[in-house]
Amino acid sequence: MSDDAAQQLETFLQRVPYVRFLGMHAELAGDEMTAVLPFADHLVGNTFLPALHGGVIGAFLEMTALAQLSIAQPSARVHKTIDITIEYLRPGRALTSYARADLRKVGRRIANVHVEAWQDDRSQPFAALRGHFLLSSDS
Repeated sequence: MSDDAAQQLETFLQRVPYVRFLGMHAELAGDEMTAVLPFADHLVGNTFLPALHGGVIGAFLEMTALAQLSIAQPSARVHKTIDITIEYLRPGRALTSYARADLRKVGRRIANVHVEAWQDDRSQPFAALRGHFLLSSDS
């Protein structure tokens, strides 16, 4: 990725307050962006396991999709979520989590995105997102 992509990503991450609350950041390697959610006690929803809160997982996946879109379709505003479906496949344990977004289709106004999140093994995701996003018209 170019320096422009890194700048677009950093701008997005700083613009969204919930990203800062989660402690989320992202790493660029070539043309792939990997979102990283370091474990923190305030993210736990089930203290008996302990496991990440479902809302934290959903927000992490949604922010990953929006971060990828901020690179692919730069805009002065954050793109809008139209709808998302979260698949909770297994508990998100008290570990650092990772996610990658796949832009399945990016049109003039709407993007279709799929995101998978994993912890120890990328081939065993613990959650996934499928969603549609309205692209901001200002570029």
